[in-house]
Amino acid sequence: MKALVVYSHPRRGSFNEAVRDKVLERLAAAGAETRLIDLYDEGFDPRLTARELEIYEDTDENRKGIEAHLDALTWCDTLIFVYPTWWYGLPAMLKGWLDRVMVPGVAFEMPAAEGEDIKPGLLNITRLAVFTTCGASWWLTRFIGAPGRRTILRGVRLLCAKRCRTAFAAHYLMDSSTPESRAKHLARVEKRLVRFIGAVAKPREAPA
Repeated sequence: MKALVVYSHPRRGSFNEAVRDKVLERLAAAGAETRLIDLYDEGFDPRLTARELEIYEDTDENRKGIEAHLDALTWCDTLIFVYPTWWYGLPAMLKGWLDRVMVPGVAFEMPAAEGEDIKPGLLNITRLAVFTTCGASWWLTRFIGAPGRRTILRGVRLLCAKRCRTAFAAHYLMDSSTPESRAKHLARVEKRLVRFIGAVAKPREAPA
């Protein structure tokens, strides 16, 4: 398993960081090869520039400046997002990552003729997961339509392998969370991950 974790949170010591660490811990226990993209830590610029928009459909040019991100995206078979839900959707940093990195020729193929739709390009990705926190309640988030969850687990998933598996876990009412509710959620994240990627890898036996 080759897992790419895309993490987006501006503050060290956040609960999202604890979720991220739980994800990385479980991936390591399962024997996965793992790469982490920490968008704030690397100072990723989420702004799609006029130049980038100009060359957006030029598959010879649109990879410049984002090569490392595209390499990680095409390397992995498992893509996991960890982020806080703000205004029912993705943080601007993460939305900007999708804007800039999910380019034609890599993430998808542009329509070849009038009336056609895009075609998926991330067929290497067979697992897709979201682990997030929400200030709102479950019912209010669903009433609004959960746009963040839809963007990834519907929009991004359409670019992945046909039978791509998904997983999702959110701590709702985060603003009134307690140590107990946070501990319970971390246990839920681990349980979802076990179902999603498998149990702890068995150690290899030394040759006789």
